[in-house]
Amino acid sequence: MKDRSSMSDTEPHDSLAAAQARFENAMAGLDQSLKNLTARMRQLNRMEVDTQRLVHERARLATELDKTAARAKRLDDSAHDVSRRLVEAMETVREVLAKAES
Repeated sequence: MKDRSSMSDTEPHDSLAAAQARFENAMAGLDQSLKNLTARMRQLNRMEVDTQRLVHERARLATELDKTAARAKRLDDSAHDVSRRLVEAMETVREVLAKAES
């Protein structure tokens, strides 16, 4: 252990300079961490906005799909009805022709 009386005048100054350098390095690291955190928060915010936009788009597309499916069902039902009526009309024509031939 060194005797205080044998310490040079530069040792406290060197110790203070080293502490100041460590403090400045710590502050620089903290500043960089804050910048990184801010960048990540901005990215997260953009992702949340994009997610909300996609959720709304999905809901819009689901509604559109439901409407289109309902329209397709109505068209299919109509086509089935038209087909049934054509068959009935053809049967009626056959009956009339059969009666006319007899």
